[in-house]
Amino acid sequence: MESSSKLPLHLCHVHKLSIFINRTHIFIHSTALVFLLYYRASFFFFQDTTKTKATTLAWLLVFVSEIFLSFEWLLSQSFRWRPVSRTAFPERLPGDDKLPAVDVFICTADPEKEPTVGVMNTVLSAMAMDYPPEKLHVYLSDDGGAAVTLKGMREAWRFAKWWLPFCRRYGIKCRAPEAYFSAEEEDADFGSSEFIEEREDIKEKYEVFKKRVRERATVGDTRSRLSQDHPAVIEVIQETSSDDAIQENETKSIPLLVYVSREKRPSHPHHFKAGALNVLLRVSGVISNSPYILGLDCDMHCHDPSSARQAMCFHLDPKISPSLALVQFPQKFHTISNDDIYDSQLRSIFWLQWQGFDGVGGPCVSGTGYYIKRLSLCSNSIHEDGDPMKLRQSFGPSNEFIKSLQQNKQPDMLIHRKKALLNEAQLLASCAFENGTEWGEEVGFMYGSVLEDYFTGFRLHCKGWISVYCNPPRPQFLGSGTTNLDDFLVQGTRWTSGFVDVAISKFCPLIYGPLKTYTFVQSMCYAELALYPIFHFLPLWCFATIPQLCLLNGIPLYPEVSNSYFIVFSFVFLSSISKHLYEVLSTGFTFRHWINEQRLWMMKSVTSHLYGNVDAFMKKIGMREASFFPTNKVDDVEQLKRYNMGVFDFQTSILFLAPMAALVILNMASFAVGISRVIFLGELDKFFIQVFIPFYVILMNYPIVEGMLIRKDSGRIPPSVTLLSAIVSLIFYFLGSIIFM
Repeated sequence: MESSSKLPLHLCHVHKLSIFINRTHIFIHSTALVFLLYYRASFFFFQDTTKTKATTLAWLLVFVSEIFLSFEWLLSQSFRWRPVSRTAFPERLPGDDKLPAVDVFICTADPEKEPTVGVMNTVLSAMAMDYPPEKLHVYLSDDGGAAVTLKGMREAWRFAKWWLPFCRRYGIKCRAPEAYFSAEEEDADFGSSEFIEEREDIKEKYEVFKKRVRERATVGDTRSRLSQDHPAVIEVIQETSSDDAIQENETKSIPLLVYVSREKRPSHPHHFKAGALNVLLRVSGVISNSPYILGLDCDMHCHDPSSARQAMCFHLDPKISPSLALVQFPQKFHTISNDDIYDSQLRSIFWLQWQGFDGVGGPCVSGTGYYIKRLSLCSNSIHEDGDPMKLRQSFGPSNEFIKSLQQNKQPDMLIHRKKALLNEAQLLASCAFENGTEWGEEVGFMYGSVLEDYFTGFRLHCKGWISVYCNPPRPQFLGSGTTNLDDFLVQGTRWTSGFVDVAISKFCPLIYGPLKTYTFVQSMCYAELALYPIFHFLPLWCFATIPQLCLLNGIPLYPEVSNSYFIVFSFVFLSSISKHLYEVLSTGFTFRHWINEQRLWMMKSVTSHLYGNVDAFMKKIGMREASFFPTNKVDDVEQLKRYNMGVFDFQTSILFLAPMAALVILNMASFAVGISRVIFLGELDKFFIQVFIPFYVILMNYPIVEGMLIRKDSGRIPPSVTLLSAIVSLIFYFLGSIIFM
């Protein structure tokens, strides 16, 4: 026992072969980029009889785009500089009596987009984690203030009295009842008649639980108070009993369950999810005050009950614990098709980038599935001999909350104290509580971006904290992935707006971060995330239009096949796509997935990144207010069927469809003209690259061509949109003819 206590709680594995391959590729590709940019720049410094204002403008636009993409590529290599992976050994942790307490924060906003039964499954899975129940406290933030959510919590607490003992008795791994009863293969180890009988009994109780929750939804309880005008509601969920001793006996094996709906008024900003998390941070401080917090999205259930113990393998390691802010687990999903045409798995983030992020100081907070140290969210404003007045200026006028900051233990929740603390919690959840404080600016989750997770992680790393990324073989959390194009593009627009919010603020990672983060390379990682929407949408719009318009007007932009620089351009293209293909295949994915990622990169760049940038800049100059819409968690049967078949569903806004379709039509016309030039004028040597670009665009975006010209189902691109896109393409052509003549 003594020797096992000396064994490490976790190991870090440095991927030496990947480091060698990545750094070699960086050197070779960078050298090629230097030659490419030299060729492009030399056009402006050497006399050329064919040089006109039109050709100079076209070359300048392409040159700027190539500089943007080259710089963005350089930033992206920071994720490939030092990839690592980690292994945790939860069996080496000390006994349960020595484990720290954990508060679980779950956020929901709209029961119509986030069905209550699914949210309650997440709540139940968190309550059923393999952790001492007296050290586990589950909080649900209901920003919609819907009655069905509160009633669902009460029903969930009743069902938990049956569900939790069943999971513990038989060591059930998947502890979200809906997912468990849908995957009966997990029961292979249990064949006893006693288990089968009890399982059927629990399943019947679960069906009753679902029926009761859904009945609440059918009588109008889903009407959330989205008018942003309602008081705070805080309730510790428990059975109603006149005997306090019976209550205490009933709940001692069930984690504390608390419902929180913060106050909202039209005259006060509520700061979206970050505001909800800060309310939970304060309310939990006077109720449970656990030193560690698990953040979960309402659709991301605990798929493995050991995640808290795995996280503690890092948080309890004395070598890194003093500076460790959070342990991040990957987001994984259970609704993924074989083709995954919308890249719902976020492969590049959780299979590649976050491993590299971990090797240079740790990843940012990633929305869900993270265990964060409470102290890291408040530490800069806490002083050992803290002046009470300064603490009140930072944290607000709550003596109970300030007291919780100065003691790392659970508040006294005796019966005579419970009512007083709940009254205090009402104050902490009021919309005016943060006025004149540092909430969202120096303490708690950061305001200023709809991506509070990214911004909070960046600020924590700038304050000297580190983080780690843990990706065990079994997914610790499973959620609902994106299964239609509309949700994919809307989500991409929101993420783009959030990243650009930070990029154009005083906290731009390239300016604010280099001297503050753990390493300079970590600042580059943050900068790549913040700037890539800007550095993608401008060049992609350029490369989807300028070479094509110049081809239509007979203006060459690239070296001839006989020119030695043709090899440079070809090498850069082949080097880029082959490295991407290698990364896709080496992370266990397929060639088809590589095609999907190439296609989605183009689609997002000309739509989501465009509108997200416009949204961020309009907010910056005060032309519009920030907005947030939760991702839809309700599956449309027809859309889900198409997704599983690998067929794109184009039932989305015309604002998304028109740019994509117009650019594809322009490239089809350009390719046709280019082929005619090659056949009839023999200009293959002169225009090879400019003919190849539209061919590649058409090839990668064939589903759009199919949606416009071939498909007849309801998921196609409507003929009216195709006609409008064709008109837009003609406008592009006429403008190009005027500019580049």
